[in-house]
Amino acid sequence: MSDRYAVIGNPVAHSKSPRIHAVFAGLTLQDMTYEAILAPVDGFEPAVRAFIAAGGRGLNVTVPFKLQAYALAQTRSPRAEAAKAVNTLAFSAAGIHGDNTDGVGLVADLTRNLGVPLAGRRVLLLGAGGAARGVLLPLLEQQPALLRLANRTADKARALQAEFAARAAACRLEAGGFAELAGREFDLVINATAASLADEAPPLPHGLYAAGSLAYDMVYGRETPFLAAARAQGAARLADGLGMLVEQAAESFFLWRGVRPPTAPVLAQLRSA
Repeated sequence: MSDRYAVIGNPVAHSKSPRIHAVFAGLTLQDMTYEAILAPVDGFEPAVRAFIAAGGRGLNVTVPFKLQAYALAQTRSPRAEAAKAVNTLAFSAAGIHGDNTDGVGLVADLTRNLGVPLAGRRVLLLGAGGAARGVLLPLLEQQPALLRLANRTADKARALQAEFAARAAACRLEAGGFAELAGREFDLVINATAASLADEAPPLPHGLYAAGSLAYDMVYGRETPFLAAARAQGAARLADGLGMLVEQAAESFFLWRGVRPPTAPVLAQLRSA
């Protein structure tokens, strides 16, 4: 009987994860199935328990359940502890293990797929919510020269800075509001705000993009208002978050199966579609 995996969320029908993991399984010759589970908003834990009882081996977790998955996990990876959220659950005789693969997926997309080394670079991370928190530790581990947190509410960015200050020994970690960015330049600007989901762009001052800079939006599938504004303001390159989606899925697959799948064929398929 094939090992069972799934993505769980609400909504979940739009998820590309079943397609991604089906291709991963085929490329790596893994005997497994992967489905999508729509859980009631107030029924996450019972849905997970039912999946485990039916022989499920692992779950990807999407909105709105990442915080509940964090609470449910009996053991957690350091990056999940830092993110305070879990997007990957693995089930074994030892119990429920939680991980967060979003940050490592972002770093893999930037450094491997896009060829953007982060060491010694000036990085601006927009947002101070769950998306920003989920990628902050892996970004700091790449040892950029500067990582600036910017948020509409400056105090939220500063609170995140204070929480991660001890992990930023090799990097200058700064924080503040959007207006405080005036006169600054960055090599990489990452949008982790929810603005793109509302078809809006964060209110950023002009002049942020250094020569050869990259503007990266975690939202994928279209040129968002953030990317359109970055193009108009002189960003040399633009990228959406599709590569991050594929790379975080590959990290989940590796956690479950012990095999690291090739991501380039999957990313090419999704781009062509």
